[in-house]
Amino acid sequence: MNLNKVYLIGRLASDPEFRTTPSGQEVATLRMATNRVWNDRASGEKKQSTEFHTIVVWGRLAQIANQYLNKGAMAMIEGRLQTRSWEGQDGVKRYRTEIVAENLQLGPKPKGNETPLREELKPAIANKEEIPVVNEDEPLRSTSSSDSEIEEDEVQLKDVPF
Repeated sequence: MNLNKVYLIGRLASDPEFRTTPSGQEVATLRMATNRVWNDRASGEKKQSTEFHTIVVWGRLAQIANQYLNKGAMAMIEGRLQTRSWEGQDGVKRYRTEIVAENLQLGPKPKGNETPLREELKPAIANKEEIPVVNEDEPLRSTSSSDSEIEEDEVQLKDVPF
């Protein structure tokens, strides 16, 4: 069995680049920054490095990324690695490894206000339903409500096997 799975949690380094292919497929390209922090064994000082990733998002996920993500927004991407190759105008073969997103989780909203939307997107989504996101400071809901108030697909703590 083989496995090609990538999970990234990071911040967007730029606004999504959204386009439509000649065949009508919608695609967005995201640039995400992730960082790694560690203590240097020799000196004991804290070190940090940043990696930048190119993520390709197709279809409905591309629309969601374009509408709700912007530079600096936190997100989690689940996907797979894919390497493309092409011949440049100078005749040199070039390669690019990207992450093809299969799932997207929006990160927490900035404290104190809503995620700022780019001006050109505000009229397009003014009447749309809000996509739920994880809020860092939001308290957990009480599970002491009666069974008649519990939604059908809601997972109850007593049902978790561990």
